[in-house]
Amino acid sequence: MSQTPGTQTVTPAVTPVLFSFPPQAKVGRMVAKSKVYERGSVSSTLRDKFVAQVEQITWQYKLAPETINLPARGSVVEIQIFDLALKTAELDEDILRAIDRAIPLPIIFQLHHEQRTRMVATFKRPSEADASKWVIDGYFAGVWLPADAERQPLPVALDLYGLYEQLLRSLLPQPPRPGESLTEQLQRLTQLRSLQGLQRKLEARLHKEIQFNRKVELNAKLRELQNRIDQLSA
Repeated sequence: MSQTPGTQTVTPAVTPVLFSFPPQAKVGRMVAKSKVYERGSVSSTLRDKFVAQVEQITWQYKLAPETINLPARGSVVEIQIFDLALKTAELDEDILRAIDRAIPLPIIFQLHHEQRTRMVATFKRPSEADASKWVIDGYFAGVWLPADAERQPLPVALDLYGLYEQLLRSLLPQPPRPGESLTEQLQRLTQLRSLQGLQRKLEARLHKEIQFNRKVELNAKLRELQNRIDQLSA
């Protein structure tokens, strides 16, 4: 996926998997891009990206109490599985955001390109300030796998919220700490990604710096930064 400013798409460190969704949850309905444009506040520039990068959008599965026999809990009354057939391996994350804005329910995306598939999702939830609006964080992406790779059964869960958490955690770059909630884990990973971005910038500055005293100063900052990264990664 292409990286856009402010996003946090990362590749999971855990063993990558694709999940098998129950046949009774199958929808298999194409979604017109025009519907996303109408509901997702899509600019003309973003429409051009839809046209250039996305071949087809399919509402593939609906995980709901009536389809998989798991009760709703909290804001997760359904989980939608959307398939995106891509024209290119790169996908601008604003496309995913537009679809997420257009549909006020949690979505797990399956991206398909040249006989490969990867899962992508964000932790999507109603805003505490305005329940009619949804908070859309950065996206986490699994690695590309062969489209015919063996799929794993859905994680065991007591309700849809628990299932949603586990699907999201399968995409995260680090496992949770003991007792760490999904929200806490995401906050830690967001901070970690921010520090890693700062680390790359400082390393680039160090590479260009020619003054010895400035090199010493930058190296000290990098050591301090690495310690903080190690603490968040532990």
